Amino acid sequence: MKLINIGFGNLVSADRIVSIVSPESAPIKRMIQDVRDRGLLIDASFGRSTKSVIVTDSGNLILSSLPPETLAQRAEE
Repeated sequence: MKLINIGFGNLVSADRIVSIVSPESAPIKRMIQDVRDRGLLIDASFGRSTKSVIVTDSGNLILSSLPPETLAQRAEE
């Protein structure tokens, strides 16, 4: 099992990641709100601006303050 550092010492299993997207679009913002209402949102940005949203196979969304490009590069290593 490979773990990816998503910032501030938080780690996510690479096997569980479905996609890494930018939080700028309206559909992603709606998805974040829907998941927040269901209690499946994990905010790992520690109050910083959210630069990427990690979608997992379990239906959770993880907010990170690192850009999607950085996370994708870490996932490929």
